[in-house]
Amino acid sequence: MCPSKVSKNILTIEDLHVEVEGKEILHGVNLSVPKGEVHAVMGPNGSGKSTLANTLMGHPRYIITKGKIIFNDEEISKLLPDERSVRGLFLASQYPTEIPGVTLINFLRQMVNARLEEEMPLIEFRKMVNDQMDALGMEREFATRYVNTGFSGGEKKRSEILQMAVLRPGLAIMDETDSGLDIDALRIVSDGVNRLIGPDMGVLLITHYTRILEYIDPTVVNVMMDGKIVESGGPSLAHDLETHGYDLVREDKSS
Repeated sequence: MCPSKVSKNILTIEDLHVEVEGKEILHGVNLSVPKGEVHAVMGPNGSGKSTLANTLMGHPRYIITKGKIIFNDEEISKLLPDERSVRGLFLASQYPTEIPGVTLINFLRQMVNARLEEEMPLIEFRKMVNDQMDALGMEREFATRYVNTGFSGGEKKRSEILQMAVLRPGLAIMDETDSGLDIDALRIVSDGVNRLIGPDMGVLLITHYTRILEYIDPTVVNVMMDGKIVESGGPSLAHDLETHGYDLVREDKSS
């Protein structure tokens, strides 16, 4: 008997239709992200990019009416957000949530241990976190602050990259991580992501603009408009969009 075929894709989205409060936002998204690759999703406001990110993580407000989400050869459309996280999905959101009363270090420890059969020894855990904080240029006291409470925009994004570094997800979904960052913070965040990209982690990078793509090289650039992926190409596509705007794609589709 022949062995079952294992896909090289860490993520496969097939004909995904999604409603929010009875209104369909995604109208048949098809997208594949192979292991270890960076796939950018660009598009104007209202095109469905953040809806896609939230749907992938299982936000209950986003209702799948048709289609499949396959992660590591498993159909995950009906899994809860924590179940998807344990399997290796991670979302760095555009607006990270504040969690008053919960320190970042305790938050990280809970997330790490949720993925393990046995708790990681505290000394080993603290060393891992400290090493990652040093690599991100973060002060150690940062870990004792409440999650995102009183953080600047750049601190919130660095906090999420720290979470990513500690968790080592199979796929990191980055929803407009560059939003609100100055150039120094953007470089720090991008350097952190680049350190993590490798054969064991893919990235779905959602953005309006090309500036983060100057620091994180995408394998493929996908353009989303009106709830669908309408164009895909190499990194040069992002530069064309920077020069000509999304009218470039609109005109191409209308001709």
